[in-house]
Amino acid sequence: MGRLVYGPHRSEWEFDDRMLAHLRVVIVTKFRRRESFTLSWELHRENGGGRISLWLDPAIPLEFHFIGGREPSLNREWIEQLATIAGTTTGLLPLDEPGAAPSR
Repeated sequence: MGRLVYGPHRSEWEFDDRMLAHLRVVIVTKFRRRESFTLSWELHRENGGGRISLWLDPAIPLEFHFIGGREPSLNREWIEQLATIAGTTTGLLPLDEPGAAPSR
């Protein structure tokens, strides 16, 4: 499990390395365009349950920490789906990879 580290207080959230690699592509692309947006996801019951929404802004420190030593291969269709939803009022959601079994 990789980690997304965000903000001056270095808050950390875990994501599967493959998911994190795809989120990184979308987030970095939006930041290069100087776009701010939300990233939202559900917390697992063992982490207290509920939902988290972060306001992502290029001016706020952000790090991606990967556990695996190899860069996961990227699924262009998945990136396009994530990018499309990131551009809506819903914001970026960690959607399941197309063709993969649901992660729940």
